[in-house]
Amino acid sequence: MSWTDERVEQLKKMWSEGQSASQIAKELGGVTRNAVIGKVHRLGLSNRTGPATTKPLKEKPKPEAPAKPEPVARAAEPREPEPAEKPAPERSQAISPRKQIIPAGQPLPPQPSANEISPEALASVREVEKKAKKISLMELTERTCKWPIGDPATDNFWFCGLPTQQGKPYCEAHVGVAFQPMSSRRDRRR
Repeated sequence: MSWTDERVEQLKKMWSEGQSASQIAKELGGVTRNAVIGKVHRLGLSNRTGPATTKPLKEKPKPEAPAKPEPVARAAEPREPEPAEKPAPERSQAISPRKQIIPAGQPLPPQPSANEISPEALASVREVEKKAKKISLMELTERTCKWPIGDPATDNFWFCGLPTQQGKPYCEAHVGVAFQPMSSRRDRRR
C-alpha cells in the first residue's frame, strides 16, 4: 500500500475529526494502526484540533471502607526515650561524573594506557613490526603472533605473524606491551 495524495487527505480529515488510528486504518484499508500513527507523526499532525470521539469511562462507585473499631484505652506504660536522629554526614567528595558515551562510528579518545607504555617497549615493537610477516586473518595459527597492526577498515591492515611466546597469543615484543606486571600498573595509578 502506498500513501497517495487522496489517502493522505482522507487521513488528515479523519485525524482532525478526532478518529483513532485504529478507526482510520480500518476505514482506509490496507494499512495498520502503526502505519497510520507513523504517517501522522511524519506529517506533523500529532496535535488534534477536533473533538475526541472516545467515550468517557464510567466511574465505578467506591466501596465503603469498613468502620474501624475504636481503640481500647490502656494504662500509660513508661516508654524509653527515642534516640535523637543524627543528621546524615555530608559528602565531602563529589560524585564522579559518568563516563561519556561515544556514538558508534566515532573515533575513540586517546587511551591512557597507550601513554603509559615505556619508550623502550615502543621502540622494540617498531623494530619487530619491520621484521613482521604481515599476515592476514585467515593465515593466523596458534603459533603466529595475533597483534593487529593498522586500521581494520583499510587495505593496509595485517597481523604481526612472528612466532608466539609460550602460552601467549603474541610474540615477545608484543607480550612486553600487552602484558605488564601488576606492580608497575599499580604504581602508575598513584
